[in-house]
Amino acid sequence: MTDFALETIFKRDTAVVAAALLALTLLAWLALLAGAGTGMDPFAMSAWLLPSGGPAAQSWTWTPFYWLIAFLMWAIMMVAMMLPSASPTVLLYARAVRFAERKGQIANASTCIAAFAAGYLTLWSLFSVFAVAARWALERSGAMNGMMALREPVIAGGLLIAVGVYQLTPLKENCLTHCRSPAAFLAAHWRPGAIGAWRMGLVHGAFCVGCCAALMLLLFVGGVMNLVWIAGLSLLVLAEKFLPRGERLGLALGVLLMIAGTGLIFQP
Repeated sequence: MTDFALETIFKRDTAVVAAALLALTLLAWLALLAGAGTGMDPFAMSAWLLPSGGPAAQSWTWTPFYWLIAFLMWAIMMVAMMLPSASPTVLLYARAVRFAERKGQIANASTCIAAFAAGYLTLWSLFSVFAVAARWALERSGAMNGMMALREPVIAGGLLIAVGVYQLTPLKENCLTHCRSPAAFLAAHWRPGAIGAWRMGLVHGAFCVGCCAALMLLLFVGGVMNLVWIAGLSLLVLAEKFLPRGERLGLALGVLLMIAGTGLIFQP
């Protein structure tokens, strides 16, 4: 087969995987715009300003079904917000396994690609479980208002400061470095087969959670269903991972978060 024919096939296969990732992301965003099954209007819960104060959220009875809805809401948000930033790694992995399949080194590249993506999303699903438990605890303590945001400026400011400090830590820097270097990650963590692909996805998801989970907790400050904050945090994640000096942006963001948190705590 000629080099031109191989390149044509690679472009076609890459386009198919890219289209699948785009479709999944768009479906997640459409679900968010529709309320993600919660029955809430996300447009009515969206604002540019920091929400503060207000009456405590109504104490819902957390039935198993309500836990499931809350989990699905967070899981859908994580797909919408995080899958775009993982796409370069997934696409590069897809090219690698397609090439290996054509050389007869693996049997089914499509299964490996799906397993890699599933491993990545598994980690964010586990984070969603943690986020739901945190929301439950905050709601039961009366710390959240009806906009699903922290009521007390002192607590919200403390969270902003904590996330800002984390932005400056070596752990954040190390995880961001792995997320910004798809080729280096695949070379260092390559494992054959579908099980190996799933484990690679888990590792990549772990680095991504280490890089971005603290930022996701800021949704408790702006409002869990606040579309402005969801979109803003999504853009921040993309900028950190893709811009030429994205790591410096992360450091600057950390300082800004600490300043904002201090201002929120000591506001008149």
